[in-house]
Amino acid sequence: MTIPIVLGVLLLAGAALYALRGVRSARRARRLTAGDPRAVTGATGAGATEAAEKSRRAAEVVALGFVPEAELDTVHPAPVPAERTAVLAALADGDWEVGAAYLKAAGRDWEERWLRVRVLAGAAAGDDGWLRAWREAKPSHPAVALVTADTAVVAAWNARGGEAARDISEERLRTFHGLLERARTAALEAQRVADPADPVPYMVEQSVGIGLGYPHEDYEKLWGEITARGPKVLTAHTHALQYWCEKWHGSHELALSFARESAAAGEPGELLTLLPLLAYFEQDTQDPELTAEVFYKAPEIRGAVDAALADLAAADPEDPRAVRMRHMLAYLLFWQDRDAAAVEQFRHVDGHIGAPPWSYAASPRSRYVYARDWAVRVTAPA
Repeated sequence: MTIPIVLGVLLLAGAALYALRGVRSARRARRLTAGDPRAVTGATGAGATEAAEKSRRAAEVVALGFVPEAELDTVHPAPVPAERTAVLAALADGDWEVGAAYLKAAGRDWEERWLRVRVLAGAAAGDDGWLRAWREAKPSHPAVALVTADTAVVAAWNARGGEAARDISEERLRTFHGLLERARTAALEAQRVADPADPVPYMVEQSVGIGLGYPHEDYEKLWGEITARGPKVLTAHTHALQYWCEKWHGSHELALSFARESAAAGEPGELLTLLPLLAYFEQDTQDPELTAEVFYKAPEIRGAVDAALADLAAADPEDPRAVRMRHMLAYLLFWQDRDAAAVEQFRHVDGHIGAPPWSYAASPRSRYVYARDWAVRVTAPA
C-alpha cells in the first residue's frame, strides 16, 4: 500500500519536532532541533556515559512491558486486523471479489465503510489491476465507483507528497491539482450512483476540497450533504476540522468553533470530544509563540481533556475509533503533568504510533518515546 491507513484525513506532517517536557522543572525547553538525539535525551555532550545512561533508562521502560523504540510501528495507529491483511493479500493476487465482499460487509456502519474504502483505495493506488477487473465485471456498481473515486484521491495526494506547499515545485502542484480535478469528477459520479443514505462518497470529496481550496460556501454545502446522511461520523468531522484549520483554509478560531460544535453534538461514547483536542493541537503546531507546558495546562484545555476521558470511558471498549482518542490523550495528559493517566493511555496504544500527534514529528519515535518513557519513569514504583 502506498499510503498509511490512519483512520483519518490525509495530513501534512509538521516539520518541527516538539520538545516534550512539562512534568517538573527538569523537563526540557519545548522546541528541539529535529533529529538531534542530544535534544531528546537532554544531554549537552555526546559521550559514552550519556549513551550508556540513555540505554539504561530505555531498558528500564522496556522491562516494564513497553515496546523498544526501534520496534515501534510508525505507519499504523493500532495492530492491523488479520481480516484486512488477508484482503490485501487477495487483492495483490488480483481477486477483486474478496475486496467487494470486504466493503459490502461494512453495511451501514459509515465509519467502517469509509475505512474499508480507504483500505481498498490505498491498495489500488499501488496496483489497480484488480480494480480494473472489478470495473469490467461490474461497470455500473456503486461500490466500484466509490473505490475508483477514492483511489483517484489517494493517487493525487501521493503525487503531491507531504511537504509544505512552499517546498513543492509549481509543476508538481499543477500535477496535484489536475489529479484532484479528475478525482472530483470521479467523486461526483460516485455520489450520483450511490445509495442516497451513504455519506461516504461525499467524504471522499472532502480531501479534494482541501487540496483544491474550496471556498467556504462550497465546503459548507459539501458538509451539509455529509451530515444529512451521517451526522456523527468521526472521520468526517476530523476531515472537516482540517479544512477549517489555519494551515489550510480557515483559522484557529474557525477550527476551534467547529470542533466545539462537533463535540457538543455528540452523545457519551461517540468520541466526538476528540475534535477540540485536535483543534488545540493544530493551533500549537502552527503558533510558534505558544509554549506547550503552559498552553496545554490552560483550564479550558484541561476541561476538554476531562470531557474526552469521560467520553472514552463511555465508549465500547472494542470501538476501533478509540485508539485515535488514546493517542491524543496520552500526549496531552503528559503535558498536563497527569502522568499516571498518560501511562494508562500509553499502555493501550504502545507499539503502533502511526497517528497524530506522533505522526506530525520529524522523528515520530523520538517524540513518542520521550513522552512515554518520562511518564512511565515518573509513575513507576521506586
